[in-house]
Amino acid sequence: MTELDLIIDLHRNSEKQGPGSESDTLKALGFLEFPANKELKIIDIGCGSGGQTITLAENLNGQITAVDLFPEFLTELNEKSQKLGLIKKIRTLEKSMDELPFRKGEFDLIWSEGAIYNIGFENGIKKWKDYLKEGGYLAVSEITWITSSRPKEIEEFWNEEYSEIDTAANKIKQLENNGYSLVGYFYLCQDSWIENYYKPMQVRFETFLHRNDYSELARKVISDNQFEIELYQKFKDYYSYGFYIARKNK
Repeated sequence: MTELDLIIDLHRNSEKQGPGSESDTLKALGFLEFPANKELKIIDIGCGSGGQTITLAENLNGQITAVDLFPEFLTELNEKSQKLGLIKKIRTLEKSMDELPFRKGEFDLIWSEGAIYNIGFENGIKKWKDYLKEGGYLAVSEITWITSSRPKEIEEFWNEEYSEIDTAANKIKQLENNGYSLVGYFYLCQDSWIENYYKPMQVRFETFLHRNDYSELARKVISDNQFEIELYQKFKDYYSYGFYIARKNK
């Protein structure tokens, strides 16, 4: 197994593959205004195993295309939607988020939780804008500084890991400079990281190691994730995911 295979294996059979919660998804949905009887076309980009996709399907009228690069997660999502009677509302597509096969102006809503960093925030909002109808909505969560200054240790770490990390003010300016109008913003609370993501992951550590024969690479994956958890616990007052909800200008 490669390290990527092991990372996928660690995150299988989990509600989410990143920080977030059903209440975060519902809060973001609360900023949208669609006619009650309108049948929406929605895309969830980087959906993972689809915790938020299910919430969207249960609360919106329309068809959702759930896109992810990894078929293991899409299989899980298909099983969930079948069990919940949502299979007709959700179709899955195995595709890279920077090679999407959609028409210009095809969607009323583009959703992406904790995934846009894979192609970069500004690159993503530019590329995906073409797929939105005029007046359509973009809702994305993105790693964000939540204070104006922070300790050097965490600033250097994130600037090396993801140089596009920035304050919400600058992310909002990027949205506005690229033809969007902000309709809502909030950042994820600490429970969305610790209770909903990190603690369930830690519960899976031992079975993951056993399943992978305690290999050196498997132990490295656990060590890397444990380091990430400890880093967040130490510096959780300085960064989070910001949830940005914006409308494509007419």
